[in-house]
Amino acid sequence: MAHKKEELKEGCYGDEVREHILEFAENGGYEAIPEDEHEKWFTRFKFWGLFHQRSGQESYFMMRLTNASGILEPDQLRTIGEVAREYATGPVENPEFGNGWIDLTTRQSVQLHWLKLEDVPEIWEKLESAGVHSRSAGGDTMRNISGCPLHGKAEEFVEAGPLLERFEEELRKDDALANMPRKFNISASGCTVGCAQDSINDIGFEPATKEVGGETVKGFNVRVGGGLGGRQPRAATPLDIFVRPENAYEVGRGFVELYHDYGNRQNRSKNRARFFAEDWGMEKIRETLQAEYVDFEMLSAGEDFREEYTYNAGRPVADGQHDHVGVGDQSDGRNYVGLSVPVGRLPAEDAIELADYADEYGSGEVRLTRRQNPVIVDVADGDLEDLLAEPLLETYPAEPSPFERGAMACTGTEFCSIALTETKGRMARMLRWFNENVELPDDVGTIKMHYSGCTADCGQAMTADIGLQGMRARKDGEMVEAFDIGVGGGIGEEPSFIDWVQQRVPADEAPGAIRNLLQAYAAHRSEGQTFRQWVEATGTEQLVEFCEPEETDFEAPYMADAKQSWYPFAESESAAAAAGEESAAPSDD
Repeated sequence: MAHKKEELKEGCYGDEVREHILEFAENGGYEAIPEDEHEKWFTRFKFWGLFHQRSGQESYFMMRLTNASGILEPDQLRTIGEVAREYATGPVENPEFGNGWIDLTTRQSVQLHWLKLEDVPEIWEKLESAGVHSRSAGGDTMRNISGCPLHGKAEEFVEAGPLLERFEEELRKDDALANMPRKFNISASGCTVGCAQDSINDIGFEPATKEVGGETVKGFNVRVGGGLGGRQPRAATPLDIFVRPENAYEVGRGFVELYHDYGNRQNRSKNRARFFAEDWGMEKIRETLQAEYVDFEMLSAGEDFREEYTYNAGRPVADGQHDHVGVGDQSDGRNYVGLSVPVGRLPAEDAIELADYADEYGSGEVRLTRRQNPVIVDVADGDLEDLLAEPLLETYPAEPSPFERGAMACTGTEFCSIALTETKGRMARMLRWFNENVELPDDVGTIKMHYSGCTADCGQAMTADIGLQGMRARKDGEMVEAFDIGVGGGIGEEPSFIDWVQQRVPADEAPGAIRNLLQAYAAHRSEGQTFRQWVEATGTEQLVEFCEPEETDFEAPYMADAKQSWYPFAESESAAAAAGEESAAPSDD
């Protein structure tokens, strides 16, 4: 029996949903949607990136945009910022971030909050006139495609741009494949850094080489079934397939069609592609692809470059690029400048100013990374000094502290109905506190600290040096916001997911626990040892002792009610997280 969500999608999903959104918008907005049809239409709206915000914020929507592999062409960031300034304003200011801002996501895209349905036609008109859209940005469909944000700019072993473009233009825009069993993530990268994080995607294409007929051929190896969430993370499994660049699209489309046709539509807690891959196994998937979906004879896997991966791989900074923050070389002799936007939240005016910098010092193009940061590209040597001296780069530096550089955070209770804790405001406060209260050795360039408000793990806590997941705990006789704290996650050649060392730590004691852990790391590490390496060399029992919860002078607001005080919320608490339900307006993942 099909899940209820399948019934809600039946008869209207994909492109045709847009006309209904426009009709509702023109006839009164939120009030035009029959109350007994809210669930049905809100489910359908997600395909067009439109999410109704959580209980208590009725009539307000989040819109997620889509831009494959993080590319924002000239004037697109400015347009998004202008739309945020005009339309994305809440009923009151956020005390940490003000009003009118954009959120950068972990899939290299953008989210806008506090939108009114009646404004959506104008918003779409403004965005689409600049080439930005929201189609297929949410719901049970192919989400924003991720890749190296510097493809076509920095050095690549194999060119990934044409493949990414075909996935975007031919696969994601195919309305016949709009209604998938669940959301589906695709990645492709031609660089040897590993920044597309194929290990946590439903299908990932990674650079590889293979001897074919006595000739060394460049192409891609294929992995399937990666993903996070529900405390059931899976690293993608090699499918034992090597494809030439000209054949890669057919294999990617084939696996999408296979999952579309055979994926589980009954049990939503077990129907992501990672569970499908486990159930079928690689041999059956490969044989079915060959027999039913792929017209050429597929080759076994070639030699990959995973041993060279440095992106969020827990390796020393000297080994290579572990994010896209800072100044780096482009293959054409120019430079890119990656900026740190802690927790990914960027006020509209700052986004517009960054777009101005991109025009003045680069080509106008901005790239977004999987770590919620923007990159200005095509900067000439002679313009670097002036760009780095701009006042706004004091707020979003190219050389941030190790804590700011490694921070990520999901949406949290601010907008997400299943989150158990506030995230972005608290994380921003913790980063400042760590900067003032924790001293790290000079050779520690970053501490990857990721914060998810619940077990859905949109903030990718499972892949962090220090991963935080929102929980609830009892303290002094009342329920308070709390963290589970884990350590030792990362991607790289051998992906690892965090091991929990403390659970249900009250939010006012968690910064002290993390400080104690980091001080132990600084005191006991070997020279040059990264945090992940130190964790692997230290016993779990010892790590638990090091990570001792402690009250400090850290001011921990939003402790008691799991809801932020500055926005209107319904009174009832959400139990959806424990049930694994889908969020109303989650951060991207």
